[in-house]
Amino acid sequence: MSSFINFNGDLLAADTPIVGAANRGLRYGDGLFETILWTEGGMPYFELHLNRLFEGLQAFHYTIPAHFDAHYLEQQINRLIRKNKCSGAVRIRLSVFRGDGGVYDPVNLNPNWVIETYPMASHTIELNENGLIAGIYSGAIKAADAFSQYKSANYQPYLLAAFHAKQQKLNEALVLNQWGRICDASIANVFWVESGRVYTPALSEGGIAGVMRAHLIKHSGTIEEEILPVERLMNAEAVFLTNAVRGIRWVKQVGDREYALNDFLKYYYKLKLLL
Repeated sequence: MSSFINFNGDLLAADTPIVGAANRGLRYGDGLFETILWTEGGMPYFELHLNRLFEGLQAFHYTIPAHFDAHYLEQQINRLIRKNKCSGAVRIRLSVFRGDGGVYDPVNLNPNWVIETYPMASHTIELNENGLIAGIYSGAIKAADAFSQYKSANYQPYLLAAFHAKQQKLNEALVLNQWGRICDASIANVFWVESGRVYTPALSEGGIAGVMRAHLIKHSGTIEEEILPVERLMNAEAVFLTNAVRGIRWVKQVGDREYALNDFLKYYYKLKLLL
């Protein structure tokens, strides 16, 4: 973790307390976050990250100050990058949350925010030849609603899915919605290949509107959005996951179903050209 954080524009030691017991983010998960890749060449997909963030802030009824925009947040990220003397590849976490108050009486609706940096030992978007082993987690349900596409601080279903994956010695866990269909994974969006076509669950199924997902859909022009019952995944030709930090990751196995690397490679190299 970084030596310093950026809290509302102040550069503070990373262990500085920044919220009290009355904070709505702490009490209710009243907040949003973005996980952004920084390299010395810049921040890929930064515009997509900030578009999702500000759409979420509007949906969650934040009061957005005039100065609080993408340009301002980019400046604040770079301030912290310089302060922490970052180099190579860095994972940026930008968290935005409400201030103090109860359910019906927030002190105000303004955003508080904190930026953290996490240096990465290495970064590559090359093929993971050791495919991921994934399972399906049914212990917590991701609700599909008007807010499910945003990266909310109320992240409990995904945390429990990640705990499940770790306990079962899996690389990932796929998450189900209220209809028992797959919406996404604990830290990634899901894609599958069926009859030679690439699909991903529609956002109406409850998954996060992933930045890498949006990029691939826009620039491929061929990826389709549909529903993903578990049995459909079991009959797929190939499965892969995406997120903004790790890119495209081949899934070797889900449960007892195995997927051949060669079937995935037919699509991987075409998609990689879009990154």
